[in-house]
Amino acid sequence: METSGQTVQGQERLIGDLRQVIENAEELLRNTERYKGSLYQHARTRLEAALVAATTELARCEEEQLERMMQATLEANAAHGDLSGEARLLRAFQPSAA
Repeated sequence: METSGQTVQGQERLIGDLRQVIENAEELLRNTERYKGSLYQHARTRLEAALVAATTELARCEEEQLERMMQATLEANAAHGDLSGEARLLRAFQPSAA
């Protein structure tokens, strides 16, 4: 069974993989600009559409990740009674009690 930590790590890995795919696709598009045949143009058009979809999905995933991090921070602040920014900062640098 997957824990919450494993899920977050899996999502972070997926985001990293998606970034890499986008970078590779962008490089492929740049490197194939000189090919003008209809087969190449059709493939490039499809790749460009997939790139737009992947970029949109990446933005959505990153936004969700940011929202989760913000929510976790708010929950930790409430659980520890952090009333000031100084208290939050000091707790952030204390070794966790595992």
